Amino acid sequence: MGVVVVLLNGQGRKTEETNMSFEINIQLGPVDPLVRPGLTTRSATIAGPLGPLAELPGTWKGTGFNQIWRPFHGTSDRFLELNLTEETLTFSHSIGSIPNRGLLQADTELFGIHYLQQITDKLAKTGIHVEPGFWVTVPTTTDPAEGATVVRMASIPHGTTVNAQGTALFVNGGPHIDPVSIAPFGIGSPPPPNTTLAFPPFNEANLSIPTTFRLPNPIPASITQAMVNNPNSVLTAAIAGQTITKTTVLIINTAVAAPLTGGGTDNISFLKGGAGGPNADAAQMSAIFWIEHVAAHGGHPAFLQLQYTQTVLLNFNGLSWPHVSVATLRKH
Repeated sequence: MGVVVVLLNGQGRKTEETNMSFEINIQLGPVDPLVRPGLTTRSATIAGPLGPLAELPGTWKGTGFNQIWRPFHGTSDRFLELNLTEETLTFSHSIGSIPNRGLLQADTELFGIHYLQQITDKLAKTGIHVEPGFWVTVPTTTDPAEGATVVRMASIPHGTTVNAQGTALFVNGGPHIDPVSIAPFGIGSPPPPNTTLAFPPFNEANLSIPTTFRLPNPIPASITQAMVNNPNSVLTAAIAGQTITKTTVLIINTAVAAPLTGGGTDNISFLKGGAGGPNADAAQMSAIFWIEHVAAHGGHPAFLQLQYTQTVLLNFNGLSWPHVSVATLRKH
């Protein structure tokens, strides 16, 4: 979520989060030695205990951009929140072997790390999101027949849990970042192919039109129409002029789609709503994380950089409203 998921409450008031010291002293032990030989062999595509997650442990800090269409109880069905963000994302070291018992195939083991994400509004200096969770690697399995994958499991205090599974890629050079749109669309329908909102009816996303259903108000010069039209443009601008030598790509989604059979989101009853429909059902989350090796330049040493783009579909009033969060972080 926004995740990441619903970052602010439905009445336009910011919810301040407390900066937290977060450390879980967990070390999961191996399975009993008598059954440990039955563990499946880990795929070569996820070599070692953490595989594509191996460079994440540590603390990453940086900035980004967040936008969320929120339901609004009153004279309008929606409210558009735009945030320039500051973020701290902390990953633990490996928590050890996570044994999973098998019935249709031999036992297997996962490996993973826990994390804490904390995001504040850069202008208002108030907390807007806190999220603890885990990233784990899953080896190739025979039942179901799936290749090696990565999974992000997140818990958002507003009442949503996320289980997003996907693949990891290793590429030479920098990331390929496609545009992303915040244009709402019918629940269950495919998103529109364009990356520009239609005006009208979604005038809140047109920064040239004054409205009381948008924050901040007034819009500062540091938030531009190009950013609203394509939040991923903030990512491409952040790496302009950099030489990125190699990138690990983590692509995850809560949608259950072949060949993957797992994943999904769960929401408390308030979010899911009743017979009249949801208040703000976080129905789906997709994200791409890029772990980038940035070459030395101009006397500055090489460093590790983490970028991500994430879209959560909030369902209310008959539409899926894309909630997009992006950030560029450096490892400290």
